[in-house]
Amino acid sequence: MVNVIIGIIAYIVLAPFVGGFLAGVDRIVSARLQGRVGPPVLQPFYDVLKLREKEDITVNNVQDFYVAAFFIFVIATGAIFFAGGDLLLVIFTLTTASVLLIMAAYSSNSPYAQVGAQRELLQMMAYEPMVLLTCVGFYMVNGSFEVRNIVTDANMDFLPLIGVFFGFLFILTIKLRKRPFDLSMSHHAHQELVKGLVTEFSGKTFALIEVAHWYENVFLLGMIFLFFANGTVWGAILGVVVCIVVYFFEVLIDNSFARVKWQAMFKASWIVALVLGCINLFVLYLV
Repeated sequence: MVNVIIGIIAYIVLAPFVGGFLAGVDRIVSARLQGRVGPPVLQPFYDVLKLREKEDITVNNVQDFYVAAFFIFVIATGAIFFAGGDLLLVIFTLTTASVLLIMAAYSSNSPYAQVGAQRELLQMMAYEPMVLLTCVGFYMVNGSFEVRNIVTDANMDFLPLIGVFFGFLFILTIKLRKRPFDLSMSHHAHQELVKGLVTEFSGKTFALIEVAHWYENVFLLGMIFLFFANGTVWGAILGVVVCIVVYFFEVLIDNSFARVKWQAMFKASWIVALVLGCINLFVLYLV
């Protein structure tokens, strides 16, 4: 019980600092790859503080309610995960958070936000099969959906789930909103939908969304960590190192590819899920 409380408190307190720092490093690395100096590493924190000081221009009160609920569900997702809870419950909670953000965009009646919301729905349909296959894979290897059991299991899950790992790595680009799959919204200036999904958000509401993404990114890297955790210190160190490498790899991809159409994203994600995910699970079933 003590470990559960510590895990929840540590995530709630530390995740926004880790997520904001990673966002700052992302900006610097992206700038250097493009031949620019880039902003300070703490710029994301400055931006959020500046947003909190701005006047809120809200289309309607329902919009603020949905965003607040989205923020709460994102935090709940990571809290359940880092408390060692049920992995299926974690995924369903995160899906609920995504749906709430989509509803907030739809409620604004902005054409840019609504097109962004439609694209977000397509992205969910693209990555959800691989996410569910990842949960099933952990269950087949460990005999449990409980994160605490997966982390403390003596066997490292990477090799038995190597196909699932690379499949999850593929859809992680969608979840982190990196090119070539940043269809619904973008943190860069090239977005043809202005800011897409979050066009009509401003002030404290937009700051809440930014911090929620920091929480979500830390949780997603935690999923990568699960593949290497085996109850030992060396397994934990290896997991953290791989998380860092994966994040920088995603930044490199973000700066190396142009955005694709949603049809290409959808087909590619389902093909990866069927080929890497399903074949990996079928082999596990036979073994």
